[in-house]
Amino acid sequence: MFEGFEAFDIDTGDAVIHGVTGGQGPPLLLLHGYPQTHAMWHKVAPSLAARFRVVAADLRGYGRSSKPPSVPDHATYSKRAMAADMATVMRALGHERFLLAGHDRGARVAHRLALDHPERVERLAVLDIAPTREMYAGTTEGFARAYWHWFMLIQPAPLPERMIAADPEAFWRKKCGSGPAGLTVFAAEALEDYLAAFRDPATIHASCEDYRAAAGLDIAHDDADGGLKLSCPLLALWAEKGAIAAHFDCLALWRLRAEDVRGEALPGGHYLAEELPELVADRLMQFFSEGSPA
Repeated sequence: MFEGFEAFDIDTGDAVIHGVTGGQGPPLLLLHGYPQTHAMWHKVAPSLAARFRVVAADLRGYGRSSKPPSVPDHATYSKRAMAADMATVMRALGHERFLLAGHDRGARVAHRLALDHPERVERLAVLDIAPTREMYAGTTEGFARAYWHWFMLIQPAPLPERMIAADPEAFWRKKCGSGPAGLTVFAAEALEDYLAAFRDPATIHASCEDYRAAAGLDIAHDDADGGLKLSCPLLALWAEKGAIAAHFDCLALWRLRAEDVRGEALPGGHYLAEELPELVADRLMQFFSEGSPA
């Protein structure tokens, strides 16, 4: 899926992060969403590699990255811990300052990375999310029905883990195939990568811990920031047919958390990078080229 890219496994001290890197130019880190792996970027990364040195990595707990033991307050899978992994990975690859894009959970990690390491992130793009704290605060019945998994996965262990492990593929297909395009947006090789990862009980548990952290410790970290806003330019792209568009004012919420915000809805569902890869690549290319040398 990533012809011409090189695989890596980097020990960050708390986790071993797997990913691929390829291309030439300013460094660009791509982070995936739930319940996926770095393979979600396989239709976008080759185009971006013509202009950037692309790094696509599995978050800790997902894909081929390690699954560190969880702790009672879920700090192991806080966005702060996951962001620190990626800051270490980029330094290990020789990239002190870089461009950053994330989808879904990866975008939440990217948001925290840009807050905790502002000197490292030149520009940030987020795909189909609004800020976590503001989404929880604005939850309505309609949103809760659309994002039912948020409220299932945060239940105390091992309830959701046991429910998912009973038939992980059925759960995955329900979660990812319920949009307007169903499972047709996923290439066969990428789909198998996602399903293979999700058959591992350790991945199931780690992904639940990711959501548990998001509902508690991550919000506490946001609150501790006070009125801090991102200083780097931020591009928000969201799905015209998705829950973000239906239930939130995406740009208004991001303007509460960042100084320089622009963005638009794209005519697809949640998995934008796989449903509309050419459009996503175009928007990312334009945005990141603004802040990069010719």
